[in-house]
Amino acid sequence: MARLRGVRSPALYCAPALAAPTRTPAPTPALNPARSAARGPGPGRRPLLAGAVALLASLCAIASAVAAPTLAEVQAAFRASDSTLLDRHGVPIQSLRVDMAARRLPWVRLDDISPALGVAVMQAEDQRFMQHDGVDLEALGKAAWDNLFRRRPRGASTITMQLAAQLDPALQPAAAGRSWAQKWDQLKAAKELDQAWTKPQIMEAYLNLVTFRGELQGIGAAARGLFGKAPSGLNVAESAVLASLLRGPSAAPRLVARRACALARELKAHASCASVEATAASAFARSAAMAVLAPAPQVAQQLLAAPSQQVRSTLDANLQRYAQAALRQQIMSLRERNVKDGALVVLDNASGEILAYVGNAGGSEVDGVAALRQAGSTLKPFLYELALERKQLTAASLLDDTAVDISTASGLYIPQNYDKEFKGYVSARTSLASSLNVPAVRTLMMVGLDRFYGRLRELGLDSLAEAADYYGYSLALGSADVSLLDLANAYRTLAGGGMQGTPSLLPRAPETRRRVLDARAAFIIGDILSDRAARSVTFGLKNELATTFWAAVKTGTSKDMRDNWCLGYSERYTVGVWVGNFDGGSMWDVSGVTGAAPVWRDVMDYLHQHVPSRAPAAPLGVVRRDVTWQPAFEPPRAEWFIAGTESAEVALLQDARRAPRILYPADASIIAVDPDIPDARQRVFFQAQAGQGLQWQLDGATLGPATASYAWRPEPGQHALILLDATGAAVATTRFQVRGASTAAQGDQL
Repeated sequence: MARLRGVRSPALYCAPALAAPTRTPAPTPALNPARSAARGPGPGRRPLLAGAVALLASLCAIASAVAAPTLAEVQAAFRASDSTLLDRHGVPIQSLRVDMAARRLPWVRLDDISPALGVAVMQAEDQRFMQHDGVDLEALGKAAWDNLFRRRPRGASTITMQLAAQLDPALQPAAAGRSWAQKWDQLKAAKELDQAWTKPQIMEAYLNLVTFRGELQGIGAAARGLFGKAPSGLNVAESAVLASLLRGPSAAPRLVARRACALARELKAHASCASVEATAASAFARSAAMAVLAPAPQVAQQLLAAPSQQVRSTLDANLQRYAQAALRQQIMSLRERNVKDGALVVLDNASGEILAYVGNAGGSEVDGVAALRQAGSTLKPFLYELALERKQLTAASLLDDTAVDISTASGLYIPQNYDKEFKGYVSARTSLASSLNVPAVRTLMMVGLDRFYGRLRELGLDSLAEAADYYGYSLALGSADVSLLDLANAYRTLAGGGMQGTPSLLPRAPETRRRVLDARAAFIIGDILSDRAARSVTFGLKNELATTFWAAVKTGTSKDMRDNWCLGYSERYTVGVWVGNFDGGSMWDVSGVTGAAPVWRDVMDYLHQHVPSRAPAAPLGVVRRDVTWQPAFEPPRAEWFIAGTESAEVALLQDARRAPRILYPADASIIAVDPDIPDARQRVFFQAQAGQGLQWQLDGATLGPATASYAWRPEPGQHALILLDATGAAVATTRFQVRGASTAAQGDQL
């Protein structure tokens, strides 16, 4: 703060107030002689009276050796306890308290303060404010007299004197009050201020610096904290309460209400005493923790670090508020289905700027945009993109959606679809658009777990901190934990034709992006995700994913319905929505279409009220061809292909043409004998693909033909299982271990 430090020796300058006419005091009743004598100046009080008279007489000799600060200097030194987050257009969108010592909001101009407050403050604190020159000699004389001859002391500090003390810490009183030297300096400083500033400037600074109640400093914080409104909206009753607090900021509520009632009567206010008391009671009942602006608390916490900051972000204030309201409304509608939390993010596809960031619309302190949650089916587009890029699949390729037991080193993995049904042979387009699980797992087995894991890491999903084997084939179904922001940015990479950038909350120069995905494969994936006919197998034709403009979208639900996602992009925007429970509780019968998708659709519709969204143009190296299937698993249609992979007919490969391999047990697997099943009834079933004409061989002994499953009674120990052709040559080999009942039981206890 700017300080007023006057010299401590008097100099000559005369107070205009000395020449002003004084008011004749009202007549008082005759005093009881005995009491009058008792209250007269005794020997001990005469030195005090003489000192007061000397002080008053010397005021006309006061001058200053230092200049008072200007209002502009005081305003520049002022620091609000809150910092303000601005949107991309400079509109305030969120305030965050950074200084915990006191609560101060941004400086308020006098023109933005209700005139009723100024009138109330002058009536309560300084009735001759507009007449005196900073020091009210008449009030000083009365105060000196009252302090000498009355039991209740009386103050004479003018508004200007109080402001001088606020500006100079050296003038602040100690526990025992101000010393004579401090009082002298305060008088000089007040006269300095009155000469240098106008009365409106003094009143403006005073109202912005004075403490009203507790930690509430300045009229901005007091009006918001006590009445929940801007200073410009204060009425007479509220102004009376605020003015009454100046005399004693920590006074009891009843005393403040009494003073406010008396002040309202003096102001001849139309408000009754009962209404003034009700206003005071309501003010003190309010929480001092003010939510001045709170649509983006998580962003404010990231960007605001120092008091009185104003940081311009990339957010759009109107979009932020709309997105928050849409998410809150959806969560409230799902309360009966045990949905408590949600989060949302909107990215600009071209720049990566974050246009909306709703960290939590459910009331929790968790930042849902940054929190790690299980991804569910939202990773499938990147799996199919990799398969298309490697030309292991086309959008027309047939995938088997039937029950499958996948042997892994840790046991059998048995994926199921969301609806617990199987569709038979379906195209890759249908498999992805309708989010079928079994075809996705089969695709991962074809592409390779390590390769898909590496691709997800390249896309910026760094939260996959464990090795690929930790996730296993369930990675195809989203068993890994990811953040909404990282996942949305990965979808933005799809929207950008495979070019990856980073999201930003702060304006920046255009970023340099790098290629992560094949542009041709990314285009085909976007076309699949925008195909409402292809997704109708699971979702039907009419659902929240079917926009009236071009958009590619994917939903996802994690294990036990703990997380529900909807991510998608249009020509200009990528929108990601998550709903669920941060405490890990399961939702009840909530799917991607009924949980997150309605919010995604609402926000997308809002974004495209006046902005069209066109389908992307096909990149070089992509061709469109008519295709049929044999057998006719799907109707003929035109399909997109990476050049060189197109086919007019897709025929189902017969089993005899498949490569032989051992399906179960997998290599390096461990089989534990079930102690609850009698030893004589224990069986392990060896399974092979394309086993016609092949023989099973176990530990050197021939078991029989591999055409069908072979039931083998397990024996503890290490084993080698081989598929032999007609010449006795090995075409497939797997090694596995069988643990006996006692060994398995010991393992369970570890």
